[in-house]
Amino acid sequence: MMSLLRLPLIGAVVAVLASATAHADSVEDFYKGKTISLVIGYSVGGGYDLYGRLVARHLGKYIPGKPTIVPQNMTGAGSFRAASFLYAAAPKDGTVLGTFGRTIATMPLLGAVSAPLDPTKLTWLGSVTNEVSLCVTWHTSPVKVWKDALDKPINMGGEGTGADPDVYALLYKNVFGAKWKLIAGYHGTNDVTLAMERGEVDGLCGLSWSTMRSRHMQWYVDKKINIINQAALKKQPELPDVPLASELTQDADKLQMLKLFLATQEIARPFAAPPDIPADRKAALIAAFEQTTRDGEFLAEAQKLSMEVNPLGAKAVSDLINELYATPKPLVEKAAQAMAK
Repeated sequence: MMSLLRLPLIGAVVAVLASATAHADSVEDFYKGKTISLVIGYSVGGGYDLYGRLVARHLGKYIPGKPTIVPQNMTGAGSFRAASFLYAAAPKDGTVLGTFGRTIATMPLLGAVSAPLDPTKLTWLGSVTNEVSLCVTWHTSPVKVWKDALDKPINMGGEGTGADPDVYALLYKNVFGAKWKLIAGYHGTNDVTLAMERGEVDGLCGLSWSTMRSRHMQWYVDKKINIINQAALKKQPELPDVPLASELTQDADKLQMLKLFLATQEIARPFAAPPDIPADRKAALIAAFEQTTRDGEFLAEAQKLSMEVNPLGAKAVSDLINELYATPKPLVEKAAQAMAK
């Protein structure tokens, strides 16, 4: 005979299972037949756009109810417009997601933006991969190696405050002494690279190695570009002779500031949703993103497109953001000065 003492425990377990099933059913009922917008903060054809559309093609099958995912490009201010939209204006019901520049997460910390955005409150889903950001110049540029950048004035393409090309160009100019001028206003990396080909600018910083591999590898093979440095915590194996940004100085303060920016390379292709979405939908979206980055078809397509996948989970991304926002104020102030045009 079953002990009467065990009946309450069994009842509690049944209640928990029933509650979990109800939550799952609720999420499925909500998403069934719906369309989710996946906002991409850059123009068509660049690296963020490629990753955004890749995720959009596979994410829906792992969200209960299997909603349709529709990618939408929202350019402006180096993808800050898209990030701000997610934070302040997008519906907080789990029907809008987005991807934007990795360095956007640090811009409010550095006081570089005035529009509303608190990255610590976004619903982080994870990042598809970490990344190496390259500083490159066109083959006709007088700057062939990093040392040239300290002596020869050139124009570097940018997109807007907080965008990868702008952040790294200003960092190298203001902290490391590069003799270049930032020409901002392009809507994405693809637009900047086209401008470089046309001779409007000499080059750009913040070009991801994954974008190079998937979009511009022929440039590298044909020696149409000069790769003058790489921003990452460790070198890209294919570029053993290209210096890391951390190898450009021995100054302790400069190295500390640099680390603040290089940390975002670990969340190179971030995806997030607005703050305060319902807890059950938040959990479902995070789980779906994690499953997507392990999906065989997703990985096969990424490999076919020469796109790297080295995912970081939602908690790891959130923890990294919170760690950055705990940076001592004096160091933050120095880094903020480095972003001044």
